[in-house]
Amino acid sequence: MGGMGRTGPGGEAASCDTSRQPVSANQRSMAERRAVTITYLRQSQRPRRPVPAAPAKGAALLRAVRPPTHFYRYLYRLIGDPHNWVSRRLLSDGEIEAIIHDDDVHIYVLYIDGSPGGFCEFDNRSRNDIEIKFFGLAPERIGQGWGGFFLGHCLDLAWSLAPESVMLETCTLDHPAALPMYQRFGFEPFDVRTGEVELLAD
Repeated sequence: MGGMGRTGPGGEAASCDTSRQPVSANQRSMAERRAVTITYLRQSQRPRRPVPAAPAKGAALLRAVRPPTHFYRYLYRLIGDPHNWVSRRLLSDGEIEAIIHDDDVHIYVLYIDGSPGGFCEFDNRSRNDIEIKFFGLAPERIGQGWGGFFLGHCLDLAWSLAPESVMLETCTLDHPAALPMYQRFGFEPFDVRTGEVELLAD
């Protein structure tokens, strides 16, 4: 894994990308490189704490089953652009489709008042450990109390598949409340590494 988890003000989850990979040499002309420390976390049992209540009415959490790539790209950039999500931007439509149309890749969209307010993708292809690849809120929804509600429901859905563990990552580019929030949900660090991420231009 090579990605990050973020939280917004007050420890609310805002974004998480666990798929950041180094770009190739011919792409580095577009990119600035930044040093980071990455913390790898694992949740070894289903959270005992109840899922936080929705902060307002009008929420719906739906699985996007084999979504069209243009919709996936919209979600990815809506949630990820403010937080330097780059890995899927470097893939072709065919490469993305091969991932997101796999039955063991689960994509959930949090709709708030009918519009996308959050996006989560987790990968169960190993059938042992589920990896949360992407998790986040739309920028206008950060700070409204939706993060814990969304994360709690996504973890509940992940654990319904009976994995051995659920994993994600966070790094020093992320909000300082990210790591404490994941730990409150029962995630425990199991590795820390230093590396670099690419900050791609639009």
